[in-house]
Amino acid sequence: MFTKEGAKNTALDKIWEHMPNKAGDKKMLASVSVNAAELLPADRSYYSFNGSLTTPPCSEGVKWMVLKTPIEASNAQIKQFAKVIGSNARPVQPVHARELRAM
Repeated sequence: MFTKEGAKNTALDKIWEHMPNKAGDKKMLASVSVNAAELLPADRSYYSFNGSLTTPPCSEGVKWMVLKTPIEASNAQIKQFAKVIGSNARPVQPVHARELRAM
C-alpha cells in the first residue's frame, strides 16, 4: 500500500499516537483497538506479481499484492513515520520475466 501526502488520516492517528520515538523502542499497549479495514482505500483493486523480500537476503518466492490506490496521510504523519522507521533503502529492481497482473 502506498501513501501520498494529503489530508490527515484519522485511522493512522489512532496508531501514530502510540508510535515509539525511535526504531527499536518497545511499548506495551493494553487497550488499543484498530480496525485494519479503516486503513484501506475505498478502491481495493490491486496489482499482483511475484517478487522477493524487501530486506536482505532479498530472496525470491514472495507473491506481492499492491493496492492501486494510495491512502492519504498528512505531511506531519509522514514525517513522524519517517523519523521512526527511516526510508526504504532498497532500490527498485528490474522487472525481468515477472508478469504484472491487474486485479
